[in-house]
Amino acid sequence: MADITRQRTGELLRKLFEILIPHQDGMQAGQALETLANSVTLSPYEAGIYESTGDRRFEKIVRFATVDCVKAGWLIKHKGVWSLTDTGTEAYQKHTDPASFYKEAVRLYNQWKAAQAGQSPEHAVPEDSATAVEDKTVSVTYEQAEEQAWGEIEQYLRGVNPYEFQELVADLLRAMGYHIGWISPAGKDGGVDIIANTDPLGTRPPRIKVQVKRISHRVDTDGLKSFIAIINEDDVGLFISTGGFTREAQSFARNQERRRITLIDLERLIDLWIQFYGKLDDKARQRLPLTPIYFLTPPN
Repeated sequence: MADITRQRTGELLRKLFEILIPHQDGMQAGQALETLANSVTLSPYEAGIYESTGDRRFEKIVRFATVDCVKAGWLIKHKGVWSLTDTGTEAYQKHTDPASFYKEAVRLYNQWKAAQAGQSPEHAVPEDSATAVEDKTVSVTYEQAEEQAWGEIEQYLRGVNPYEFQELVADLLRAMGYHIGWISPAGKDGGVDIIANTDPLGTRPPRIKVQVKRISHRVDTDGLKSFIAIINEDDVGLFISTGGFTREAQSFARNQERRRITLIDLERLIDLWIQFYGKLDDKARQRLPLTPIYFLTPPN
């Protein structure tokens, strides 16, 4: 990274933070990087390609620098989504000079690194040392692998036929120990796609009414209200949306006093699928076949 100055790195980081600030729920890393690339003028060096990977140097430069921001507590990376912390927003507002902004991120990274090694901060290795570069390379490789894995799973699920997706959800509920009493056929379903029970005959409460939405946009409060209207006091409402839910909708569901509503977004659905994968039958597994691959996790 010797061809990139601290000033330039700080400029790229501050622009990235500017892009992320309006997105309280975060942005997909690839989308954030592409937006950043389109918001600045890349130098010939930054626009150059690594022959070994086919990636632009720009992406590697920014990813390396964001490792400092993560350890500084400014940035959170979670399954391919980048979001700022309140501390990160405050740092963006406080350190307006790009070089100072990046210098502070590096200082905090060194502080974290020294603490990991049980050393005082003044003994931290320089940011461009072989050890620091190796550590950051491991972190970047891990996060890219995680992004790719989650991105492929999400893309696959968003492309599944809606009725096949219903069957997938029903298979998951069976693996979790519930009994499926009904799955909606093609056509109007009255707002309920699946009915599940806690016993084989459906004689014991609660009855679980499930609505499944394979959509790209977030479900808002109005979309949730129409579902809640068909949930009785002895029912449990389970709303699954691949597009997730707005913050207002999540708050509305939490504040229900008489009706029990559980919201499941795509990430939570995948987590549950992984958790109960061993209890799925062979036919169910083929709806979303997964293979675990283990990486040495970088230190937190």
